[in-house]
Amino acid sequence: MEVTEGGKAPNFHMKTDNQGEIKFSDIKDKNIVLYFYPKDLTPG
Repeated sequence: MEVTEGGKAPNFHMKTDNQGEIKFSDIKDKNIVLYFYPKDLTPG
């Protein structure tokens, strides 16, 4: 699935850093920023 800048976020769920879980449906009415970074130890 491709995510584009300014596009709508897909329905997702993911683990948090404190062993919880967050679902898109929990935050869909809020402004959010998803940040992706290159794989560790790669140029970029």
